[in-house]
Amino acid sequence: MCMLPLTSYAQFTKGLSYQAETGVSFSGGEHTPLWLTANKQGLSSIEKNNGYLRAGVFRELEKDKPFSYAFGADLAVAYNFTSTFVVQQLYADLKYRCLGLSIGSKERYSEFNNPLLSSGGLTFSGNARPIPQVRIGIPEYTLVPGTKGWLAFKGHIAYGMFTDDGWQKDFVVPGGKHTEHVLYHSKDLYVKIGNREKFPLIFEGGLEMAAQFGGNAFIGDGKIDMPNRIKDFFKVFIPSGGSSDTPMGEQTNIYGNHLGSWNFSLTWYAPNDWMVRPYYEHYFEDHSQMFGEYGWKDCLAGVEITFPKNPVISGFVYEYISTKDQTGPVYWDHTPEIPEQVSGADNYYNHGIYTGWQHWGMGIGNPLVMSPIYNADGDISFKSSRMQGHHFGIMGNPCADLQYRVLLSVTRNWGTYSLPFYEIKKNGNALAELKYTPHQLKGWDFTASLGIDRGAMLGKSAGGMLTIRKTGWIR
Repeated sequence: MCMLPLTSYAQFTKGLSYQAETGVSFSGGEHTPLWLTANKQGLSSIEKNNGYLRAGVFRELEKDKPFSYAFGADLAVAYNFTSTFVVQQLYADLKYRCLGLSIGSKERYSEFNNPLLSSGGLTFSGNARPIPQVRIGIPEYTLVPGTKGWLAFKGHIAYGMFTDDGWQKDFVVPGGKHTEHVLYHSKDLYVKIGNREKFPLIFEGGLEMAAQFGGNAFIGDGKIDMPNRIKDFFKVFIPSGGSSDTPMGEQTNIYGNHLGSWNFSLTWYAPNDWMVRPYYEHYFEDHSQMFGEYGWKDCLAGVEITFPKNPVISGFVYEYISTKDQTGPVYWDHTPEIPEQVSGADNYYNHGIYTGWQHWGMGIGNPLVMSPIYNADGDISFKSSRMQGHHFGIMGNPCADLQYRVLLSVTRNWGTYSLPFYEIKKNGNALAELKYTPHQLKGWDFTASLGIDRGAMLGKSAGGMLTIRKTGWIR
């Protein structure tokens, strides 16, 4: 009887790791530079001088076993952030063969983008705080029987809830639009075609979609109560019109705020460890763009190259991003008198009822579309969803203990169709980073980063950041 608790404890702590981290940032100018804050899972601040202390424990899934479990608890205290205490991650995962269940808040990045070098996906980028959710699906590519290793698929369905009600209420001016108790939905399905052991070219492609629904919206002195009954969960799973107790626009169109992207890539595994991967994301917010009625003019098109081991460069990414067209400037919902439908002026990331595709002020999509948290007027919206830009990322390992990373982004911004800028606003954002992982100090790494912003969108800023991290195994 005395041995049982000890055995259970040993099984519980098997594979248990820890992480402790602190980061401080000092900047001059308008804000903390963009690439010192973007794509950090929302654990960052645009305020000029800020810092945080973070600690977590984790257990990873054992992928070689048919049944396994994982969990994580990752907490932070911060200075000059949107909140002083942050529950960054708190989750539990279960796996049975190819099936997976995840419950809670967990950091996730875009399926198709290099998290260190890319600007981030158009639908999901890792720019905002994790959204607590229940997520079920097939998280890893699973071979289709009978295809001899040439065809695999994966996918998920998730429902959750946004947690930024209090921040929204504090951020907006009196009478400004804000929401509470808004629900979250996402789903995706990807296929992989190819067998690297037989031929070095792999195709991946699929569809990812997300939605905001339910909750309450406060606009001026009014309140909109969006239903969240069981049938409404199905209405966002298969996008459908709202019931009679929703606003008329939700009834004639689609209930909730829907968006997503078609994602494709080709990966060529060349001899001597070379890898070349062009990829393409087509973003949409309605059926007309989803099914190509107006052409696919808005996109993220990129190429990622992995070089053989050398002291100069190990990885390179280039991306072209455009959200400028949005199916043109005109929207007309058909009427009996004028039956033609013109489905333009999509106004990406924004919505008439909800505060847009953001969480705690940070855009959930690509961070080069300026997030609402930068708005000085207390308005939670994307002021310039029409943007075109170029992004470059380079990294390398000059020696065994050193890694560098350089990011450079340049954009042109037009505002929105309803509120265009008088002049095109240009912007440039850069990052230079050096990470030192001394082999004498196991589990320690030290990162020094320098960021610079120039241009009319975010103003002129320069700053630096120092991050110290310790990782290890509890047993």
